[in-house]
Amino acid sequence: KNTNLNSRYTFENFVVGSFNELPHAAAKAVAQNPGALYNPLFIYGGVGLGKTHLMQAIGNEIYHNLPDKRIRYISVEKFTSEVVSSIRNRSMEEFKEKYREIDVLIIDDVQFLSGKEKTQEEFFHTFNTLYENNKQVIISSDRPPRSIQALAERLKSRFEGGMITDISHPDTETRLAILKTKAQEKEVNFSDDIYLYIASNIR
Repeated sequence: KNTNLNSRYTFENFVVGSFNELPHAAAKAVAQNPGALYNPLFIYGGVGLGKTHLMQAIGNEIYHNLPDKRIRYISVEKFTSEVVSSIRNRSMEEFKEKYREIDVLIIDDVQFLSGKEKTQEEFFHTFNTLYENNKQVIISSDRPPRSIQALAERLKSRFEGGMITDISHPDTETRLAILKTKAQEKEVNFSDDIYLYIASNIR
């Protein structure tokens, strides 16, 4: 199954703090009951705050618990590339069929749909087909839907029809916890003053 998911992104190694408690809870709810709650789930926040990790954790959890579900993780950049290729090769029907048969669509960096009219149109129709069939759509962006420039109003409206939640910057204690979790994954260790130095200087 070509899910494009990275198996390293799980809920088990996702560090939860006050800054991401709500999106984490929403993600867990979606993973346990895809298509029924918070559809679409729209997660936004700055670069490097864990949006991709959280989205892929949903996909990996569903894949583990419901192996018959067809799951696809894709960036908007790759989605756009596939639209362009399908137009060029006159294979739009195959493209439509490929995406409209998915049970869980996870699409990253949706702000890059801005200004891409044909891609927006295809995504809109794909979104509608999945939504009407109670399929789960999970979206990430670096800003809320209303703040995405040159995005069709009908798409903004669809995005706002579900659950919108943001990940903010972690506090120092959570940054320490994230560093220690990463170090444990890599099987390395440092003294506490080094963790504190990094956590204090890098937000």
